Amino acid sequence: MVRQTGGVSVASSPERATARPVLADAVELARTALVELHEGPVGEYLGVTIEDDCAATHRFTAELPGYRGWQWAVVVAADPESDRATVSELALLPGPGALLAPEWVPWDQRVRPGDLSAGDLLAPPEHDPRLVPGYVATGDPVVDETARVLGLGRKQVMSHEGREDAAERWYSGEFGPDSEMAKAAPSTCDLCGFYLPLAGSLRSAFGVCGNEMAADGHVVHAAHGCGAHSDTTLPKGAGSPRYDAYDDGAVEEVQVAQPAEDSGKAESGEEVTSST
Repeated sequence: MVRQTGGVSVASSPERATARPVLADAVELARTALVELHEGPVGEYLGVTIEDDCAATHRFTAELPGYRGWQWAVVVAADPESDRATVSELALLPGPGALLAPEWVPWDQRVRPGDLSAGDLLAPPEHDPRLVPGYVATGDPVVDETARVLGLGRKQVMSHEGREDAAERWYSGEFGPDSEMAKAAPSTCDLCGFYLPLAGSLRSAFGVCGNEMAADGHVVHAAHGCGAHSDTTLPKGAGSPRYDAYDDGAVEEVQVAQPAEDSGKAESGEEVTSST
């Protein structure tokens, strides 16, 4: 038995009305072959697909646990001069609504930005186009300066392609000019006192935000912006009063009964006053 998604196709060709009877009528032969395989229950018959003049594929529902929507495919074959078909191949194949595993992705392609944590090591891909040897001119004087004399500076620096890739990523990211924050901002980062421009060829378009209440430490586009711009002023009358206003209308006068000691004083002729 073959459990695969390749090989025999579930619907490799349209079903033909004119099929050789020796191939089209071999339904019970195909079912018997599956039952004798002892791989699991064989469900309802789904039809036959003629592959060519010598072969046809009979399909049955596969009722195996974990194989929802899959089909048994049995290929029967017969010589053009033969009046008897034989079983050529059996396979378990996915049907139109089959539950399939996601396409396998190599580990180095599964790592995404933000996955790296303390202690992890992640080497750049071999022949990474974003990096060039430090002694190669990159077209950016500031980047080239970091390499200095051969053997004394950085072994590798960002290539022109690497810088373009980074710029495109930053431009279209959260701190680019088209983000929702930027669209609602009263001004742009290049006019903000917290904006620290980058060095080199990226200086004209990118900088780092130095405002801890905003995009602190992130690379932002010059046309990005937020509500914490250095020139932001609050509208007059904003906020709430420090104390609640005193409302005379909320004061109610009440009569307070005289304490016993006060009554004694009153009997002795002493003056007693009370206020609320």
